[in-house]
Amino acid sequence: MPKRPALDAPNPDVDLVTVLRERIAGHEYSPGAKLLEAELAAEFGVSRARVREAFGALESRGLIRRIPNRGAEVMRLDLQQIFAIYDVREMLEGLCARLAVQHSKPGAWRDLVTLFGKPMEKLIRDGEFETYIANLELLRRRTSAAAANPVLTDMLDSINDKTREIMRRIIILPGRATEGLQQHRALLAAMHKGDAALAEKLKRANIRSSRECLERYQSFIL
Repeated sequence: MPKRPALDAPNPDVDLVTVLRERIAGHEYSPGAKLLEAELAAEFGVSRARVREAFGALESRGLIRRIPNRGAEVMRLDLQQIFAIYDVREMLEGLCARLAVQHSKPGAWRDLVTLFGKPMEKLIRDGEFETYIANLELLRRRTSAAAANPVLTDMLDSINDKTREIMRRIIILPGRATEGLQQHRALLAAMHKGDAALAEKLKRANIRSSRECLERYQSFIL
């Protein structure tokens, strides 16, 4: 069995913040879960000081709260906090779509227009929701990159970390994937045409629709 690196010899290859963000966003660490410095230091072969640095970054993103002399706890979001996040997300996602169109070249979205046609329909028919969600994430990343606004990207990444698992639950509700696909097709058509104002309007409508779905099915999702 390989020997773990000494705790005072940090492993420079481990992006601890990214790993922990993924675990929290994917609910591998559920809300309220305790994160202990000593355990994480041993798992990743890093110093406890490095774990504390990671905790500081996660706390600044609103993903954990630190407990003096004990470690940290994954934040719990109540319903009103989630709705408040969706209100902000609507504005930011709309802005991101507008900037992405303004900063992209003609034809930049053609491959995604094709992907969100028959291929996405087939994924829904076959119940391949993991791939469907991965394609939505691809669109999100491409839009964020094209917007070319690091401040906006950081804010949206933070929101995505907090709400990713809820969004996954919404997508698999009856009829939601098909409805969402139609909304994203309209969005991509506007982006492909270079209509930045329409793209912003359609993206905001898409987020509002997702929020309304959460309100309607909250007892099943949360």
